[in-house]
Amino acid sequence: MYETLEDIRADIDRRLVRAAKDRKSPMHTPVVATADADLRVMVLREFDAGKRLLRFHTDLRSPKARTIGEGAPVGVLLYDKGQKIQVRCRGEGRIEHDTPAVQAAWDAGTNFARRCYLGDGPGALSDMPTSGLPDWAEGIQPTDEQVMPARDNFAILLVEVRSFDWLYLAHTGHMRAQFDGEEGRWVAP
Repeated sequence: MYETLEDIRADIDRRLVRAAKDRKSPMHTPVVATADADLRVMVLREFDAGKRLLRFHTDLRSPKARTIGEGAPVGVLLYDKGQKIQVRCRGEGRIEHDTPAVQAAWDAGTNFARRCYLGDGPGALSDMPTSGLPDWAEGIQPTDEQVMPARDNFAILLVEVRSFDWLYLAHTGHMRAQFDGEEGRWVAP
């Protein structure tokens, strides 16, 4: 099944491409870690295997956007429980706000999703439980005009993956491989 490093590298690419396209993929919502040791679950929106580039959507006002800025270390952990495969990615993250890639991501979204960027910024204090959305936006799909102000808060997190760590958990014996750039190697689990 996983006999060569090439098999594993191809498996990683297949899994990440699927994770970005298929919301039912177990790797669709990985854990993303920033250099300040903060972790969060995010939706993987795209994986470009050729560039080894992961894309996520984020709020420009979020603490992670400030931490990452134009470049900072980022880790991404993906796990497929059914297949018992873990993929850890390490790379350089950057936040983009006013680029063609951000506009394309914005244009591809629905107004229901875009409304998430209308309300209070992530971490804003409240006296009661809140979605952070304005009252008028709760539970509706706003019009194009209504979500227009949200574009100012929308950004993308791009992670250029420098290394992959692949682990297969098996009762007969775990297998692990690491990839730095094009170079792969077997390592003890």
